[in-house]
Amino acid sequence: MVQRRTGFAVSWQTLSPILGIFRVQPAAGGRFPDYEAGQYIALRREDCALTRRVTGADGRTRYVPDVDASGRQRRGPVSHAYSISSAPYETAQEGFLEFYVVRETDEDGRPGRLTESLFRIEPGKDDEIVYFDRIAGDFTLAKRAAGFPHVLMVASGSGLAPFVSMIKQLHFEAGRGPGDPARYTLLHGNRTAEELAYHRDLETIAAAGRLDFTYLATVSRPASSGHDPSLGRGRVSNVLRLLLGLPLKEEEDLEAAAEKGEGVETACGPRCRRAAAATHCGSASLPPGRW
Repeated sequence: MVQRRTGFAVSWQTLSPILGIFRVQPAAGGRFPDYEAGQYIALRREDCALTRRVTGADGRTRYVPDVDASGRQRRGPVSHAYSISSAPYETAQEGFLEFYVVRETDEDGRPGRLTESLFRIEPGKDDEIVYFDRIAGDFTLAKRAAGFPHVLMVASGSGLAPFVSMIKQLHFEAGRGPGDPARYTLLHGNRTAEELAYHRDLETIAAAGRLDFTYLATVSRPASSGHDPSLGRGRVSNVLRLLLGLPLKEEEDLEAAAEKGEGVETACGPRCRRAAAATHCGSASLPPGRW
């Protein structure tokens, strides 16, 4: 039977107001279950801002603050499963689990119930985290990629967590004996360079050459100055489209709008630039009078 156990956040790294990395250690005498890279564990905090489900007149379901008679939002326990970003060997050697999380918000801008509490963690103060002593999930290389010669991983934001666990574990195992013969490619995207979690770690692993690993990182909001030339510019989904020889999402949307006659092109600038824009629109078969 799965039991609740007590752990403590021993470190917290803020990458941005909405992204963080933290480590959890079990209470004295405890240890985490063994696991495979790519799996998850359920965490819980006891002081989360609670919500309740309501159905609007339009039939849509949404969540609103659960308030008491005085209008104060109730607080209580909330549990959620998170992918583990530490590698199994790190947990075996040092005893911690690491997590890479995003501060979720709903459509009204309210923070997620558990992540709101997680982002208030202060190691050494407000740091208690309950965990359930079962690690599960079949998003593992053994279940998803066994026998394939090339494994392509595409990660955006905190979706990197299971992949970084896998790559770190593969790198570790390759240093202890014959490495995995498969070729691994990781496309990693986020908004800014600061939000590219584990970027330097992954670059180091790729440079070490223990396994056939290619790491491509890209940012959708590159810095106006001082941009790292090793980083791509654009969404990771468009990098994938480029590698597969597919049109970019923006190009696809423009073509779809042109076919439906829904688009209108406007231009402002020097005459030569306006003329060039008109030429491009004509090449794209936008109907006359729509540009």
